[in-house]
Amino acid sequence: MATNLAIDDGLILEAQKIGGHRTKKSAVTEALKEYIQRRKQLQVTALFGKVDYAPGYDYKALRHRK
Repeated sequence: MATNLAIDDGLILEAQKIGGHRTKKSAVTEALKEYIQRRKQLQVTALFGKVDYAPGYDYKALRHRK
């Protein structure tokens, strides 16, 4: 899908240099992948302390199960 974006050339050049990308497209694609991954991680960390476990759950007992 062709898209025209007005992106700061300095940012693109720095991203290319730091990431070792030969093209602007590869730098933007990698940046978007990292952005999505980071946002997903933030969603998971928001759950810390909010998940309740069954009181009788014994994870150690499950280690010896066959």
